[in-house]
Amino acid sequence: MTHSMHRLWQTVKDRRSADPETSWTAGLLSRGPEKCAEKFGEEAIEALIEAVKGDGDALMREGADVLYHFCIMLASRDVSLRDVLDELDRREGQSGLAEKASRSD
Repeated sequence: MTHSMHRLWQTVKDRRSADPETSWTAGLLSRGPEKCAEKFGEEAIEALIEAVKGDGDALMREGADVLYHFCIMLASRDVSLRDVLDELDRREGQSGLAEKASRSD
């Protein structure tokens, strides 16, 4: 069985060619990367609000929305989920402080 994030990513990729009138994903992608990023930001804020409120069930639901819209945002800029996961693998076992210090930006 494949991981749900991989299935989600495949669905997002498949919907890129769907009719924007019948697919939320295709509709959002058709509006461009800036709109995809804006929607991701809205969902992230909603998750933050639920985290502050302490509503675990609502945070879980908003978290799923964040992951979905993150995938759409990646797809809108032709960045693959595999690339993100590979970057996480590269960082595994490394201190967050050390990783941040190693960045050139």
